Amino acid sequence: MSLTESRLTRTSARTAGATRTQTHTQLTATSRDGRLVRAVLWTTAAWQAVRDAVIATARWCARTMSAAGVLVALAATAGLALGFVFGWVEWAVAGAIALLLLLMSIPFLFGTRMYDVDLGLAHERITAGHGVTGEIVVRNSGHSIALPGRIDIPVGSGLVEFGVPLLRPDHTIAQPLDIPPQRRGIVRVGPATTVRSDPIGLLRREHAFEDVHDLYVHPQTVALPSTSAGLIRDLDGNPTRRLVDSDMSFHAIREYAPGDSRRQVHWKSTAKTGQLMVRQYEESRRSRMAVVLGLAEQEYADADEFELAVSCAASLGLRAVRDSRELDIVVGAEIPRVVKGRLRAIRQVPAISPRAMLDGFSGVERLENTMPVEDVCRLAEESSDRISIAYIVVGSTVNLTRLRQAALAFAGDAVVVGIICDERAHPRVQQLGGLQVLTVGTLDDLAGLLVRGATT
Repeated sequence: MSLTESRLTRTSARTAGATRTQTHTQLTATSRDGRLVRAVLWTTAAWQAVRDAVIATARWCARTMSAAGVLVALAATAGLALGFVFGWVEWAVAGAIALLLLLMSIPFLFGTRMYDVDLGLAHERITAGHGVTGEIVVRNSGHSIALPGRIDIPVGSGLVEFGVPLLRPDHTIAQPLDIPPQRRGIVRVGPATTVRSDPIGLLRREHAFEDVHDLYVHPQTVALPSTSAGLIRDLDGNPTRRLVDSDMSFHAIREYAPGDSRRQVHWKSTAKTGQLMVRQYEESRRSRMAVVLGLAEQEYADADEFELAVSCAASLGLRAVRDSRELDIVVGAEIPRVVKGRLRAIRQVPAISPRAMLDGFSGVERLENTMPVEDVCRLAEESSDRISIAYIVVGSTVNLTRLRQAALAFAGDAVVVGIICDERAHPRVQQLGGLQVLTVGTLDDLAGLLVRGATT
């Protein structure tokens, strides 16, 4: 019995020892893994902090340092480094001077100017080639004297600078703002930005206000007669060749057929012939006009030719809107490069009023990735009601074959007029089957060519 207990005791001791050893090994491994995880986490956090600090510093330098300041900072770094490493005294002196200039520029950034800036424009819609005037009002809203400063006003890609004199508390000055002639487009004016800078211009501090204006620069247009090439007022609709039983344009009298309305019975003819006779009419339909403007970059020789095309399309649309016609102004839309050739998209310029239409033309630009004018015409016909009058405005690189293909997208009874804008060509009118082609050299040629085309 004692021998058995002794064996059990030894076995239990060995088992307990093995268990303690295994537990100690597991605790040691767990401790190592914990230290490794903490080290990885600390390293990741440190790297994130360093990266954020570097990014913040780079952004601050981009906002604060001018091009001259960057050059001086590079000169200071390079001069001091080369001077201490190689013992070049000249480089060390140059680096020290550059560093001193940077340090002397820093105090000019301290403090704030309590300005209230009000920016106003006389007009927010102008015609291409014309400028606009405005006014900028600056008031010192602080309780101390504001030192002289500068205010920058971005105008599109340009910049207008104003010098602000010394201002007493609650003192106000007003200065005129003259914006030079602009090209067609939507020009953003503002925000006004106060600038603090040192006399040398190494460092600067800016504060932008929220007053921003969108200046709509409309395309140039020309007055067109309302009777030119289909621009005819039709309050009640124009008769078509389709015969119907009830409308406004009387056509003829025919014999009664089962299903005809008794209200259309012509009793005088019935009394003469002894058979029921009914009236027959031609279907009347208001003519719907479409102006299609190609936007593909390769369809125009240069930017001036494209501006001529936009002006022609805007002139046609403006005449139609003023005549209260049903109008569709269709242009191509931007298509992502990855789906080019598999996606069709067009965009319509608003035609509810002259202002809305001209505002829409202000934002029209040439597109590199868009459909050719033939596909634009085809999609315009599919997406609109029956179009009776269509104007296709293109550039000089679109030949007559392509223009004829674009015209075939419309219905056979539609009147299609192609307008080729070519500043190097003489104005002329061509008749290609059912397609009338006008070649426009200048915007002033459009009205005369439309009248000449209507008479032929």
